[in-house]
Amino acid sequence: MHTEALSRRLLAEGLGSALLAATVVGSGIMAQRLAGGNVAVALLANTAATVAVLYTLIALLGPISGAHFNPAVSIIEALRGRLLWRHAGAYSATQILGCWAGAILAHLMFELPMWELSTQVRSGLAQWLAEAIATFGLLLVVIGHRRDEEAPWMVACWIGAAYWFTASTSFANPAITIARSLTNTFSGIRPIDAPAFIAAQLIGATAAWGAGHMLFQATKPAPTSPGIEKTNEPADRKRSEALHV
Repeated sequence: MHTEALSRRLLAEGLGSALLAATVVGSGIMAQRLAGGNVAVALLANTAATVAVLYTLIALLGPISGAHFNPAVSIIEALRGRLLWRHAGAYSATQILGCWAGAILAHLMFELPMWELSTQVRSGLAQWLAEAIATFGLLLVVIGHRRDEEAPWMVACWIGAAYWFTASTSFANPAITIARSLTNTFSGIRPIDAPAFIAAQLIGATAAWGAGHMLFQATKPAPTSPGIEKTNEPADRKRSEALHV
């Protein structure tokens, strides 16, 4: 893939990741301040903002980069042969930096220190299982959706639901997990708890890859996302799928 095309895709991934993290952290701060101690109301507000921005960002940036915003998605796309491994590495690094920048941006908007290590405890088997399930479902949507236009609402709806039915409130994203360890607010996670969350996310993503291979491989149409330049790679690598968070 040409350098210009990859640069454009990385810009989309970095910008989308930053705006996603700013929304998750910023809406958590706003919700915490306005909810008067009612955690259910705060979580509802945090969920609504996240769902809305996911739908918007995937619809907007999907045709450019695939709108992964998530290293787990990029890794699974590389395993599926839909993304070169060197590009998956560049995507992942950009997503992590973008989410980190988004958390800082949220802090600056709310007049907080640029970053603070979180003290929010999120640990234990139930939390890890929840993260594996949340990420499994997300990647199953990524692998199994049939048309590009289905991706924004399917991903947003899954994450919105998983905020409420999982014990971890569905991080489902290693880059977001790292960013949330740097905010001592409603959406935070202690840095010491983050590695286990990330491990659970990668396990869930890998399980979804196996399940998706069995469920969808025979019926999945070839991706047709615009905005990706052709190369001399095999046909299944010529385009990046416009779908992912």
